[in-house]
Amino acid sequence: MSLSATNRTHGDSFSFILMGLPGLEGAHFWLAFPLCAMYLVAVVGNCTVVLVVKAEPALHTPMYFFLCMLAAVDLVLSTCTMPKLLAFFWFDANEISYGSCLLQMFFIHTLSGIESTILLAMAVDRYVAICHPLQHSSILTNAVTAKVGLVAVVRGVVFFLPPPLLIIRLYFCGSTVLTHSYCVHQDVMHLACGDRMPNIVYGLTAILLVMGLDSLLIFVSYVMIIKTVLQLRSKEERLRASGTCVAHVCVVLSFYVPLIGLSVVHRFGRDLPVLVHVTMGNVYLLVPPVLNPIVYGARTKEIRERALRIMRIGREGGPH
Repeated sequence: MSLSATNRTHGDSFSFILMGLPGLEGAHFWLAFPLCAMYLVAVVGNCTVVLVVKAEPALHTPMYFFLCMLAAVDLVLSTCTMPKLLAFFWFDANEISYGSCLLQMFFIHTLSGIESTILLAMAVDRYVAICHPLQHSSILTNAVTAKVGLVAVVRGVVFFLPPPLLIIRLYFCGSTVLTHSYCVHQDVMHLACGDRMPNIVYGLTAILLVMGLDSLLIFVSYVMIIKTVLQLRSKEERLRASGTCVAHVCVVLSFYVPLIGLSVVHRFGRDLPVLVHVTMGNVYLLVPPVLNPIVYGARTKEIRERALRIMRIGREGGPH
């Protein structure tokens, strides 16, 4: 198939070519098996978190509702990327239509924006619980938690609906080979032949106003948390207070570190080997949905115990 064409516009029917792992094309079939295992872990882990919180009234608190939102976002995010990636690696289905690419782009960026907002909300929850414990139940009610979830969704859509629309105004007259195994705005934008400046300006602005601002506020909240923890009198109190934040810190790092790395590669690393782009992109999308339920399952005693209890009841209630 030709990788280039002339006068190809957004109105024409054409496809983008997804990039696998350069130099490892012969191993794609076998690499798909661990990727499939990761996807299954993400689905089972995140579904377990949602079901455990739903089944246990004692967990119907803001902290666990935010965790459910995070699990739901990770579940949808991995589902809108992993099946296509597996089809690519197993069946050489390396083409994605223009419309499907724009739809996937919208979901990836919007869900990432929603996840960033939820991580900020979880940081605020930890701040209020540690720095203002007496006001926690009155400030972060379940109604407020639901409104925060709605704001996260609206914010993600408002900020990340424009990128696909800005792509529509461009035309493609050259290569249609992406540098990732899925569609993101920065990648598709660099293949366009029209004026890309609005895309560049808006893309950078959206990243700074959502992920950039959220990461800054999370950092500030943890500075205040650390300051409060250090003022606690006993070592046990300090360990107990800081222990409640460990899982959230791990999840924040697993989300923002790959995101920052991928953004830096896109902005300043166009001369880097394609394998670097592909690897960074896959780490950004695949690791958080797998890691998050594992981290919270391992670090959160209530979720771990209730998950084991539900499984035990399920076995006992089965046929004898």
